[in-house]
Amino acid sequence: MRSIIKTSVLLAGASLALSISTHSMAKEIPPHVSAFIDRFWSENNTHPWECRFAIGASPFQMPRCMQADNVMERLEALQDIADENGGTRAAGLDGYDASVAYVASELEHMGYRVTYDTFDFNAFYENGDGTLSALTPNPVSYEWDVDFTYLSQTEAGDVTATVEAVDLDLGEGNGSTSGCEAEDFAGFTAGNIALLQRGACAFQTKAENAAAAGAVGAIIFNQGNSEDRKGLIGATLGAGYSGGIPVFFATYDNGVAWSETDGLTLSMMADVLREVRSVDNVIAETRWGNPDNVVMIGAHLDSVFEGAGINDNGTGSAAILEMADLLKHARVKNKVRFAWWGAEEAGLVGSTEYVQRLSEEELAKIKVYLNFDMIGSPNFFNGIYDGDGSDFDLAGPAGSAATEAMFEQYFNLRGQPFEGSEISFRSDYAEFFQQGVAFGGLFTGAEGVKSAEQAAIYGGDADVAFDECYHSECDDIFNVNERALEVNADAIAYVTSVFAHTTRKIDDEIAAAEAETDPAAMMLRSAATSSASQYDITHWGKYWIK
Repeated sequence: MRSIIKTSVLLAGASLALSISTHSMAKEIPPHVSAFIDRFWSENNTHPWECRFAIGASPFQMPRCMQADNVMERLEALQDIADENGGTRAAGLDGYDASVAYVASELEHMGYRVTYDTFDFNAFYENGDGTLSALTPNPVSYEWDVDFTYLSQTEAGDVTATVEAVDLDLGEGNGSTSGCEAEDFAGFTAGNIALLQRGACAFQTKAENAAAAGAVGAIIFNQGNSEDRKGLIGATLGAGYSGGIPVFFATYDNGVAWSETDGLTLSMMADVLREVRSVDNVIAETRWGNPDNVVMIGAHLDSVFEGAGINDNGTGSAAILEMADLLKHARVKNKVRFAWWGAEEAGLVGSTEYVQRLSEEELAKIKVYLNFDMIGSPNFFNGIYDGDGSDFDLAGPAGSAATEAMFEQYFNLRGQPFEGSEISFRSDYAEFFQQGVAFGGLFTGAEGVKSAEQAAIYGGDADVAFDECYHSECDDIFNVNERALEVNADAIAYVTSVFAHTTRKIDDEIAAAEAETDPAAMMLRSAATSSASQYDITHWGKYWIK
């Protein structure tokens, strides 16, 4: 009885704080209130009946029920799947299929109807390191991952040929457009290896133009217009690459040296597998809720080939699976749709295919898309997608600012620090953004390095990557910060449950944008809903595309 009374008192106090914050989102939360809320949401002492039949899905109850221990159990299941399938859950392989089966089985046990959204994609796996060597005029062997690397989605191949430079523009501050136009290859000798320079257009465009000109292989070296564009990068030709030739990426210094070497013959070998395979997105939605006002939440389910992908992105996948469990009996006003995306690591393929196949009518029913990719990074920061553009000068479609503000409200209530996370098109919100759907979400860091200022705010180590195991074999069950997971999973529970009951803040922002008559404001709105006209998209997924 005491525990029930205690819970009731806590809920009453928390509900009061929610009422205050809802009516004045800018109001500062007193430290003792936020400390109380943090404890209330963090404590792992819920009554057995408190969360099992959460019909009301209260925004204050849901974060309390979203326990990190439960999410970790789901992560352990994903780790077991990887262990049983060669250490990976990459799309197109058995580990991914087993991950799909696990998520679907859990959802069906909860009472959901599961939809398998099947699509084809170009699966790409590295069988081994590439090799690159000069045969003439002087024999030289180049070092893998130091001098050169693969462009993801390259074709396999073993070619030896004369090297021919194409429209290079060397030196600091250069404006290279090498290989961007078919005319750049005028006079190119078919059967040669094309030497291309990064800059202006997509790597896919350069490589396909080279292939069309008769090149048997291509090497794209970094642009060299500034010091930070000289080394190797993680780059891709894109899942749609159709050139049919092997393509390497090399350092700027090597590219310059090769361009200045007369009679250069190179031998290049790409030991990769690239073939079309079919995989599934997993889709489910709540029984209750308005089907014409959908709150969609998603996370990619696949890992990279190199590892189990527990932080990237088992954390997001496990958290939204736990969210589905919490909402299985909830009588919400707006339908909540869950998505576990496939082939994100191949270039956001699953989510892009899903959005592009929706009719205009079905797309219009999605009021907001919430994306969760890496929410337990070991050396974390609390990142909220910059929906209003206040941090990185690119605003999302109308409704995105209100979505960001709702996440900020959660962190303020809890007394936890947060910051804006750049809209970089590196995760599955990208196509939703392109199609004008309001979006938001969380990100706790990948290969980027934590600053001293961030270390002072969040703890952890300055000058160290947020996730040193990003895209590596060591991204396993031990590569998760449970405090970050607790706080960010609770944020999912809070914001999802708010929007499951009302999207009024988003509706108001969209209505205001549609009613805007000021020409300057209308121009800004038009630019915000057409990223191609406002923003130079350099990533699609985790890799550079240009």
